[in-house]
Amino acid sequence: MTFRTILLATCLTCLAFILAGCSPRETPVEAGIRTHTLLLGNAAEPGDLDPHLASILSDQIIINALFEGLTVLDEQTSIPLPGVASSWDVSPDGLVWMFHLRPDSRWSNGESLVADDFIQSWRRALNPAFAADNAWYLFPIKNAEAYNAGRLDDPKTMGMAAPDDHTLVLTLEHPTPYLPALVSLPAWFPLNPRSLRQLGAYDQRGVAWTRPGQMVSNGAYQLAEWSPDVRIVLDKNPYFRDAARAQIEHLVFLPIAKPDDEERNYRAGQLHVTFNLPVTKIAPWRERDAAQLRVDPLLQTNFLRFNTTKQPFDDPRVRQALSLAINRDQLAATVLQASRLPAHTLVPPHTGAYAAPDGIKLDLVQARQLLLTAGFAEGVGLPVVELMVRNDEIMPRLAEAIQAIWRRELGVESSIAQVEQKTWIQNQQTLNYTVCLSAWTADFPDPVTFLDLFLSDSSYNWTGWKNPDYDQLLAQAAATSNETSRYALLQKAESLLLGEAPIAPLYFGAQTYLLNPAVKGWSPAPLGFRRFQLISLQP
Repeated sequence: MTFRTILLATCLTCLAFILAGCSPRETPVEAGIRTHTLLLGNAAEPGDLDPHLASILSDQIIINALFEGLTVLDEQTSIPLPGVASSWDVSPDGLVWMFHLRPDSRWSNGESLVADDFIQSWRRALNPAFAADNAWYLFPIKNAEAYNAGRLDDPKTMGMAAPDDHTLVLTLEHPTPYLPALVSLPAWFPLNPRSLRQLGAYDQRGVAWTRPGQMVSNGAYQLAEWSPDVRIVLDKNPYFRDAARAQIEHLVFLPIAKPDDEERNYRAGQLHVTFNLPVTKIAPWRERDAAQLRVDPLLQTNFLRFNTTKQPFDDPRVRQALSLAINRDQLAATVLQASRLPAHTLVPPHTGAYAAPDGIKLDLVQARQLLLTAGFAEGVGLPVVELMVRNDEIMPRLAEAIQAIWRRELGVESSIAQVEQKTWIQNQQTLNYTVCLSAWTADFPDPVTFLDLFLSDSSYNWTGWKNPDYDQLLAQAAATSNETSRYALLQKAESLLLGEAPIAPLYFGAQTYLLNPAVKGWSPAPLGFRRFQLISLQP
């Protein structure tokens, strides 16, 4: 090679570097479109990715990408569709369900997924020694609740059987017409029992089996990376039954706790989808680029939770007074900038064919009278009420508005305690709070997904409130197959709950977020879950 040739080659190489340096820098969003990598805000660092333990929506969104149940729910309609089960049959009395499993179902390690894997998974969830937070979702199974409570010792007494590898038979305690929707939930997901036993996680909590290289799943994606407080990466699962259909190769979940930070990241090309959008940003985005703004319905209710084990909130009159004094319409119009509907009941609209009873109305005269009869006229003698909130974008602002209402209308003083999400959950679970802003997002479109929360033995009844009449009404509804009669019993139960006021409904949920135009196939999902394998990225 001559010196001239070497010099020319060197110059061309330098020119290439110069041109590369001058070209516009590719943003993560642009790189994601090229590599089929979807970048999503996910609000918070997951507490747990164990389907039997996770209870937060942001955790369950990831879990739903990792696992698949007997059925899946259509995003827009919430109608159950075939999942691992290709079809199912039910007996005339509604008590025996037979699910026919796809013979080609596999785990992410290549093993065949068989009917007994479901049974062993459900036995784990219901094992009283394991104390799974989500065990109650499986209580429609015959003897499941009794086994979970320790009244039965033999797990084989529960109504689940696998006549062969691809047939699963469930015998129920009572008719459960919404069972096909119920079995789509994380608590019903199959777990690989062989992998769990090998890791010591089958009957032991706290074992880190939900980590890359250890988690075996059966969903459209598998866990590739979990860098705490940085990101969670899921890769397409080549063994998924419908892997060829999935166009997104990688899902990257970014735990960005503050919506303002998330919105800035979106504008900087760091995210394709945000988890939330601050209410203060809704109007500017409507003016700036309404096509990227999404305000979708969410089957969720936000409410105040009272700790009824603490004075003075063991007195229903005090709880009722604080609830009746709240102007919900005003809160929705001002604090929430008309992005959510005010909630006067627990069960939101469009929850199946159910119609909620007359709800809580603003009544300052009655609120003041109740405080008077409880011995706290004009708030005198009532200790300062600590209002615990999650340190997010909405709850502190809402708490400040409620604080002002109570002071102005009732003479009640309150303080606000802002805590991280994990602490917020733990304090509710352990009744380590006085009054708390809380929320519940439906798992399936039926009123019991809200009303069952406040049963005396519910794992999510974080109020300390127990009422035998309420329990009895829900038990009667559970044993009733006629829809009209069942709904009438549920209406009575909800009326009782609202009257006793262990909670005070505030507003119904909505999903306000930003969506990059390159994301295709993304539809509204009132339950918050979606099948990422149906989504694509197109420039």
